[in-house]
Amino acid sequence: MEKLDRSTENGDSEITSVLVEVQRGDKAAYTFIIAKFQKQIFLYCYYLLKNVEEAEDAAQDIFIKGLVRIDQYVHTGSFSAWLYKIAYHHCLDLIKKKKKSFNLLLEYRKKKEQEKEVGYTDIIHECLDRLNIEERQILLLRSLEEYTYDEIASIMDLKSSTVRKKFERLRKKLIKEMGKGEEFYEHSF
Repeated sequence: MEKLDRSTENGDSEITSVLVEVQRGDKAAYTFIIAKFQKQIFLYCYYLLKNVEEAEDAAQDIFIKGLVRIDQYVHTGSFSAWLYKIAYHHCLDLIKKKKKSFNLLLEYRKKKEQEKEVGYTDIIHECLDRLNIEERQILLLRSLEEYTYDEIASIMDLKSSTVRKKFERLRKKLIKEMGKGEEFYEHSF
């Protein structure tokens, strides 16, 4: 059975009515949307940008863009998928800008590798570092945010079958490259 629209998944049809209010000009009602999605959007940005401050700034920018473009949202689709599409493109733009300072990032990674203790966050970053930006997006949307392949395809402007195949390939890639505890990695995706 296909997943229901994110606005109604948890019995929260209130999102739809708030969106209608916002589209009619009640900008104050948008605070409900921010409160509802702030944590998820921040985490999504954080795992892509790998920096708390940048993720906070990005999340703010995404919500501003969402408010500015709210009239473009059509109620036939998932609002969260629409918002994540904005987040996807915004983070992609930021990552492209960051490539200019790639050498600094390499130094940071070397220092992280030299640290003796490897925590859970370091393992996550190590896994994410092994992926290109598209693979990272698919992994985060599928595993962390639990989107369906159809929703991810909509966010990334790809075919659902393409997303499914890419997810399987990146999953196998991580299992092979990590090489430790295959059973753990196989079940965690």
